[in-house]
Amino acid sequence: MIKSLQSILFGLSGKVLTLTIIFVMIGEVLIFLPSIANFRVQWMKARIAQAEIAALAAEAAPDQILRDDLRMEILKGAGVLAVSLNKGGKRQLVLREPSLSMVVETYDLRPGMYYLTMMDAIATLLRTEERIISVVDFPPNMSGEVIQIAMQEQPLAQAMRRYGLNILALSIALSLIVAALIFAALNRFLVQPMKRLSANMTSFGDRPEDPSRIIVASNRRDELGAAEHELHDMQTQLQSLLQQKNRLAALGLAVSKVSHDLRNMLTSAQLISDRMAEVKDPSVQRFAPKLITSLDRAISFLNQTLTYGKAQEPQPQRQKLLLHSITADVLEAFSYEQVSKVHLQNAVDHHILIDADREQLGRILTNLVRNALQAFQNAASGQGDPLVTISASRHQNTTQVTVTDNGPGIPPAMRNKMFEAFQTAAKQGGTGLGLAISTELARAHGGTLKVAATGPTGTSFTLEIPDQSPATPKT
Repeated sequence: MIKSLQSILFGLSGKVLTLTIIFVMIGEVLIFLPSIANFRVQWMKARIAQAEIAALAAEAAPDQILRDDLRMEILKGAGVLAVSLNKGGKRQLVLREPSLSMVVETYDLRPGMYYLTMMDAIATLLRTEERIISVVDFPPNMSGEVIQIAMQEQPLAQAMRRYGLNILALSIALSLIVAALIFAALNRFLVQPMKRLSANMTSFGDRPEDPSRIIVASNRRDELGAAEHELHDMQTQLQSLLQQKNRLAALGLAVSKVSHDLRNMLTSAQLISDRMAEVKDPSVQRFAPKLITSLDRAISFLNQTLTYGKAQEPQPQRQKLLLHSITADVLEAFSYEQVSKVHLQNAVDHHILIDADREQLGRILTNLVRNALQAFQNAASGQGDPLVTISASRHQNTTQVTVTDNGPGIPPAMRNKMFEAFQTAAKQGGTGLGLAISTELARAHGGTLKVAATGPTGTSFTLEIPDQSPATPKT
């Protein structure tokens, strides 16, 4: 109960209610001030009208002479102390109470000659002392040019207070009614939907993998409805990504376990193949090197898969290397395979040096060449003589290595995600790890790996590795 009350008072609902009451009261105050000022003017004009009738009655008396008691009754009925009229440019005192004292202030109500200032109304409303004021106006019945009266200000102040209290009570009642209606409407159409969104986000954050926690968008067509639809789409996409990541994590763990055991098996097979190489049989001598090479590449591939499953690649052990010898070793490893009779060309100048980790650079180039060869396997016949070329150049302190093929090019659907792990594979059964691993190794060298060009006439990958700064210690 206490939490619910605190939620109303200090939550969004309480703030909406408080602001609604404040704004309605401000509106009522802005209406009250001109209203009380207008009431004051109209009250004095009513006294002017009564005083004019009294003046006409006095003028109708024989010889315009009235008994003192009758004069006092007429002035008392009009609610004034004195009345004077201007006729023909002359001022004429018609009625006057004998005990009339000094007039303190005069107010002119003639149009264009007075201003309905709220300050005068507030001053009259708050004034407590008794004083006599004079009011000037045009006679309502045009019995003269100008009529002027003297009157007590206290009855006016009392009437204004009664009017003000009535207006205040009405304003409070109206403010509460309007505030309640506005609060109910805002609470129904704004606060409650916002609470629903907030509660759903909290619930979804606790268990994002639970499909039942996804918000069900309403049929609203306003901004809140759009927010519900956007939240629904975002939660659906996030849940899909979480499920995909969980599946990939489970798959990666399983692959790592299988790869680890399979690597041990292949290591044993490699030892046996080494012993076979010592056999003098000509057939064994011819096929043993190819078997050893295949086993070495299989073990290397499993090591790559296990390495990718780790938190990060080891830091590159960089040194100045002759790039031609590295590319020669990479291409020689593929020369044992009969891959659609692809011609492998080493176009790297013998004198070009590269500042890199030999093993990691070899892995990058191996992945790039393997992708090119697999592209030829997937391509339709009639592509001409298949060719994969590795070339290089130096630009200031950066070595640029280019692997080019004249294959069918990269399909458009694969270009935006080709460097992401497990997203693409050049052939059925591939892992889609080659480019992801190569990109990570290039970044570890402070370099980049990107597609320079691709299309029906072939694809070029460009690897750029900057030299290590002399001030940077080698790891």
